[in-house]
Amino acid sequence: MDKKTLDLNHHSPQRLLIELKIEHAGLNALADATAHTSPIDELQLRRLKKQRLKLRDKISRLELSLSLPEPA
Repeated sequence: MDKKTLDLNHHSPQRLLIELKIEHAGLNALADATAHTSPIDELQLRRLKKQRLKLRDKISRLELSLSLPEPA
């Protein structure tokens, strides 16, 4: 496999999807940890949840675009 092929694989939509899912899991863990601290930082928790929701929407759009059949 040559360098160009490796670069294409590195930037593939499937790889981006995996990276987004990893980032989403990290936000889940951070939001859970923030929710269990005392006192709870409500503003930070809301920001994390909003960021997590935006990321989930991005993941959903990417999954949809990957599942659509390509035109003939």
